[in-house]
Amino acid sequence: MPLIRHDHWTFRVFEFPRAQKWVLNLLIMLGYILLIGISYPIDFIFVGLLAVNLIYLSYQIYPFLPFSPKQIQSTGKNQKADIKLLISNVYQYNRKFEKLDQLIHENDADLVLMVETDKWWKEKSVESFGEKYPYQVLIDQENTYGMLIFSKFELQNTEVRHLVKKEVPSVVTEIVIKNKNKIKLFALHPEPPVPGENLYSTARDAEILMVGKEVANEILPVIVAGDLNDVAWSYTTTLFQRISRLLDPRRGRGFFSTFHAKYPLFRWPLDHVFCSGHFRVDKMKRLKGIGSDHFPILLDLYLSHIEDNSEQLEVDKDDRETAEEKIQAKE
Repeated sequence: MPLIRHDHWTFRVFEFPRAQKWVLNLLIMLGYILLIGISYPIDFIFVGLLAVNLIYLSYQIYPFLPFSPKQIQSTGKNQKADIKLLISNVYQYNRKFEKLDQLIHENDADLVLMVETDKWWKEKSVESFGEKYPYQVLIDQENTYGMLIFSKFELQNTEVRHLVKKEVPSVVTEIVIKNKNKIKLFALHPEPPVPGENLYSTARDAEILMVGKEVANEILPVIVAGDLNDVAWSYTTTLFQRISRLLDPRRGRGFFSTFHAKYPLFRWPLDHVFCSGHFRVDKMKRLKGIGSDHFPILLDLYLSHIEDNSEQLEVDKDDRETAEEKIQAKE
């Protein structure tokens, strides 16, 4: 089903559980061999198809296993993190603010990005750690698309944008870190392709790819972060990486699945941080639950003066044409 590139949610939802499908495929194949056996041509055909599918799924998830090549290299001995990011989809109706508050104080992040924030979340956050994080972008909405940014570092040229829909904001800003270097941050939370939100992935894909196209021409080091409502291995996310030339710190480190926090068997990575080749990873960690349906994620990054794009995904003419078609489809 994921191979059918249709925007309807019934096709896109099957992109999410790749690891679960791998395990299920393996269990069915082993169970069939052990319990039924391979005696007839139909058995060979069935087991052969399962084996081919297992190989395909292995190819899809291999880049995200801890023993695969890292797309972003780790810091060296004398390199310490220049910026610590904490990303959290708080779940608007969650009222266990103290759990997130504790994580923020424990991890002492330099920048906190929160999505699904209503007026209650904004007021509690400003009251608790507003002084510690003097540079703020406060967008409280009651439609689960609010967004808050709290930063110890100065934020310049901040712009709140509505790329696809007026009720779905995103933020672009420049972070001035302690050595006066600037980092361009794009914060996103596009609509998910699910019943009750949007039956099609058209708006989500367009917003992600619009940012990817913009990032490709950016001079400053770039971070794109947020709940993208898409998994790390999907066609759209991979296309975004090709178009934007950004790198995924998950590759070579693990899944770091952030959703769904309450159902371990149905869990995949929806919350992301993509970086340009200027960065090295000091630490990446999924944090404990805060009462939301998402786990927060913590990423410590070192900003290098040497850009390393050796693991960058290649982009071709077809990729650019496909991206442009998806962007135009939003209209």
